[in-house]
Amino acid sequence: MADRGKWRDRAARRRRSRSLLRKILRRGFFALLALLAVFVAGFLQFADTVASMQPPPAPRADGIVVLTGGFQRIEQAVELLKSGAGRRLLISGVHPTTTGSQIRRNTQSSADLFRCCVDIGHEAIDTIGNATEAAQWIHDRGYRSILVVTNNYHMPRSLLELRRVRPDTEFIAYPVVNSDLKTSNWLRNPLFIKAILLEYAKYSIASLRDLASEHLGNN
Repeated sequence: MADRGKWRDRAARRRRSRSLLRKILRRGFFALLALLAVFVAGFLQFADTVASMQPPPAPRADGIVVLTGGFQRIEQAVELLKSGAGRRLLISGVHPTTTGSQIRRNTQSSADLFRCCVDIGHEAIDTIGNATEAAQWIHDRGYRSILVVTNNYHMPRSLLELRRVRPDTEFIAYPVVNSDLKTSNWLRNPLFIKAILLEYAKYSIASLRDLASEHLGNN
């Protein structure tokens, strides 16, 4: 009888353990499902935001900062400088082997323009580095407003990093618009989905980092 009682107790404990495990797995599954839904909704909103970005019609600022990553960005920033949109231009994150003369020739600009009004930054290797490099340049020049030139999908994270290191500076977005994002079928292009998904993930991580820093700072 004693053995039978012990067996029943063990069987009851096993049933309770299995029931608890099922509850944990079920709750974990629904939690993951909820997180996935939030991520997908955030991604779609992010994609829609960057796809609808347009440059301002008549931008004006103290200076211009372009974050390298494509010739189209640099070309657009130089054109803004030529039009008087800013007094000086920083090209941030230039490859160490690339010279100002090469950029000048590629943008068909005058030597006088580059000599007087263009600074080449070779230190930055990522967006955080771009922000640090730009922050020092802004401080040294005493600028209060900056036109930020980069791709539209890169703009949200760029502004986030720049505002983190220079919260008192006004940053004006001048997105270089990727025409493929304007089309209605861009979601069918796996290369664009991959690029925007990666950028959204980086933006989300940067946002969470800032939220965590703010929370720790308040405690």
